[in-house]
Amino acid sequence: MSTIQDISWIHLAFSFCILLIPFAGFWYYSVGLTRSTIIAITRMTIQLSAVAVNLEFIFEKNNTFLNIAWVMIMILVGVFTTLKRSNLNAKQLALPLIISGLTSLIIVDTFFLGFVIKLPYLFESQYFIPISGMILGNAMNHNIVGLNAYFEGLVNNQNLYYFLLLNGKSKKVAISPFIVKAIRKALNPMIANTSVMGLISLPGMMTGQILGGNSPAIAIRYQIMIMLAIFTGCTINLMLSIIIANIKAFDKMERIAVDVLTTNNS
Repeated sequence: MSTIQDISWIHLAFSFCILLIPFAGFWYYSVGLTRSTIIAITRMTIQLSAVAVNLEFIFEKNNTFLNIAWVMIMILVGVFTTLKRSNLNAKQLALPLIISGLTSLIIVDTFFLGFVIKLPYLFESQYFIPISGMILGNAMNHNIVGLNAYFEGLVNNQNLYYFLLLNGKSKKVAISPFIVKAIRKALNPMIANTSVMGLISLPGMMTGQILGGNSPAIAIRYQIMIMLAIFTGCTINLMLSIIIANIKAFDKMERIAVDVLTTNNS
């Protein structure tokens, strides 16, 4: 295996020139995405550069409390991004989502870092932070879809919920159709993507390890482990988010608390 080929800052700056191609398409079809794309790319570049500097420091110190604090920041950013993108009431639902995110991460990290990789130091920054980040990032994306589908379904189809209750069904049975729809909508794209992984695309972590000089065999083993961790973490996070959020989603009379669920009520 050859050593990794470094990319200089000058060559990295040059790579931005390829954006002229999609920008030309935006201009030709009057799509209107140029400004938002420039803002997104600029933010991404600044954020990743800042993260690189911070991670250099964190990896060097490799301090338990510092590593946990960094992951907690990632959880908070993911939770409030999920709430904002799902149009949910942050004041009421932030804590349930933080609890579900933290719980799912503890379960998945403990299993994979402690029992699969068998790290002598569970909070080893080289493993703990990147793997937690991949789980949280994917969980955020699927939570946005799932929570939005669940709460929108409850608010827009209240008649079905109350019909089931009035016909003697328990609350668990009455909300079951909405939970099923939310989980399917959130996880189906990931299941489809997982089923063709390796045939259509080489996933990011595997590609990164190969470019970093690791053998494809090692990279594949890590990628399989990461995909299992991501799928399990996303599923646990979504289900716990719905279960814990339901504490705030209904009043004592089991009525849907519409004003708690969404910030965009009419």
